[in-house]
Amino acid sequence: MRHVPADLPEAPVVPGRLLAISDLHVSHPRNRRWVADLPPGAPGDWLLVAGDLAEKVEDIEWTLRTLRSRYGTVVWVPGNHDLWAHPRDPVKLRGQARYQHLVALCRELGVITPEDPYPVWTGAGGPAVIVPLFLLYDYTFRPDGTSTKAEALDLAYQTGVIGADERHLHPDPYPSREAWCQARIDATLPRLAAIDPELPTILVSHFPLTREPTRILRYPVFAQWCGTEQTADWHRRFRARTVVYGHLHIPRTMVQDGVRFEEVSLGYPYEQDRHPERPRQLIQILPPGPARTLGPPPADGSVHPSPGR
Repeated sequence: MRHVPADLPEAPVVPGRLLAISDLHVSHPRNRRWVADLPPGAPGDWLLVAGDLAEKVEDIEWTLRTLRSRYGTVVWVPGNHDLWAHPRDPVKLRGQARYQHLVALCRELGVITPEDPYPVWTGAGGPAVIVPLFLLYDYTFRPDGTSTKAEALDLAYQTGVIGADERHLHPDPYPSREAWCQARIDATLPRLAAIDPELPTILVSHFPLTREPTRILRYPVFAQWCGTEQTADWHRRFRARTVVYGHLHIPRTMVQDGVRFEEVSLGYPYEQDRHPERPRQLIQILPPGPARTLGPPPADGSVHPSPGR
């Protein structure tokens, strides 16, 4: 018998799919056309959007409005690009104020955010609690040979592979990005602990929750902008059936501790051209779709994050 929370009425399983995508980067015209050309979802389909829609608020709004018009339920988490204070964006808000502005925008559009009650998917493959996470990173995914943030950043500057967040992602009012990350973790843990322990979860984050997905990066020094060691056990601790993430632009399926990890990035057009074998489609999370894998990086070393990210 299916279990549902006490305050959620029992309902029959409804048809539909739980789908996911991230890193749409609609400032690139080809990606914007891809979003514009998406067909409407089937009745009952939900869409998880794991961040990095665009750098300008007007483009983020266009993307969310477009997706919301085609899916009855859309769930969004912010990516680092969404939070940038980019010089070309007329909206000059920074840090937490920018995030809250985007949350308010989502609420106007009827899009679920990390600040809202966690919805329960009761369609095929459910029930499962959908948990949108906004967590950031704290420079603990350090490259080999470094033991501090200062050493890791120094190595990044020596190699010239530097996350553009160092220029554009401001943590106001927090003193640092890692302090903002810690605040997000501290705010999120009690909510995760309060989820019905009999229900599995679908964890949705822009950044990977574990270090393992970053092992394939062509430039390992970039991993320090990709997550935090503090979430390494969350997929086990909070009963994840699937972890959905983006950011790396390396779409694939992994399994860790028996849990399915799905990187669902669309990525930049040049990456799509370089890797035509990668999916340019919404990824089905529930009911489970076919697994996707990605082999070792090609000999030309082309599997790597853009230093501009």
